[in-house]
Amino acid sequence: MKLGEMYETAIRRGIEADPRGRERVEASLAMAKRRFEQLPDYLKELFDREELTNPYVDTRVYVGDRQVEIGALIAGIDMNVGEVLLTDRLREKGRRIDAIYTHHPEGMALSKLDRVMEMQAEVWESWGVPINVGESVLDERRVEVRRRFLPMNVDQAIDAATLLDIPFFSAHTPTDNLVTSYLERFLKEREPRLVDDVRRALFEVPEYKIAASKGAGPYIVEEKAGKRAGKVWIDMTGGTEGPAAIMEKLADHGVGTIVGMHMSPELRKNAEDNHIHVIIAGHISSDSVGVNLLMDEFERNGVEIVPTSGLIRVRRDADRKLIAD
Repeated sequence: MKLGEMYETAIRRGIEADPRGRERVEASLAMAKRRFEQLPDYLKELFDREELTNPYVDTRVYVGDRQVEIGALIAGIDMNVGEVLLTDRLREKGRRIDAIYTHHPEGMALSKLDRVMEMQAEVWESWGVPINVGESVLDERRVEVRRRFLPMNVDQAIDAATLLDIPFFSAHTPTDNLVTSYLERFLKEREPRLVDDVRRALFEVPEYKIAASKGAGPYIVEEKAGKRAGKVWIDMTGGTEGPAAIMEKLADHGVGTIVGMHMSPELRKNAEDNHIHVIIAGHISSDSVGVNLLMDEFERNGVEIVPTSGLIRVRRDADRKLIAD
């Protein structure tokens, strides 16, 4: 596959799995176009034109000609300077690696992560939370995330890949969308009644079972295991975790259990105060499920995948059925 084809595939798969639905994604792109058209000329020069066709600002090609052919891809959850140097070392030793994929974004795709969070209010709206309420609750959290990333040195890995001339790209929200879609369908088929039924179902997913063997598997407060799960929300996309204040709104609109990658103490307390059960599925294992679904498509197109940096590589066919090694 060409580097550009891999990037476009990630965007396409992300849109297909987006919990908002294609219509809302297209509306988001239209809104980006309107924002661009309303900018003064001096700001138009700085505008990232990718936002007009790609709804995910955390998915970008950082280094490399998009026409370059990729036969082997090294892929990981966090590909920092060390992983870029690892790639160069493997190439020196004769291992074919044509490009680097990172799940978590770098550069401007990281510093603008708060922009991805806009989709959270639309996801909450699908649960019945009015969009004006969702956006209002989200605003403060988005500012907090923006301020957190502003002072960071976000270009280190990109600079290293540039100097070593190694193509480098990320796809964050698309693969988070993929794991969300996968688990929604997976749990719907199993119809879990109790909180522990949800946890038990997660252990059927190899990435979670492998993580559990290392002490990082799905976690619940044991006294909650026998409680009824109610309606289960898979909360695994939208840039990063949302505001604690949204828990009351979600509880009022029927959310009984949240399955998330991770959750801050404040967010978890607010969930419990509002009688929402919490299952922490695991961060790296959940990321791995989503990344694997994208890597499988690359692999079906002839690209060798070299997993590293936490990626628990499990292969599935086009119907999402496990492939035995």
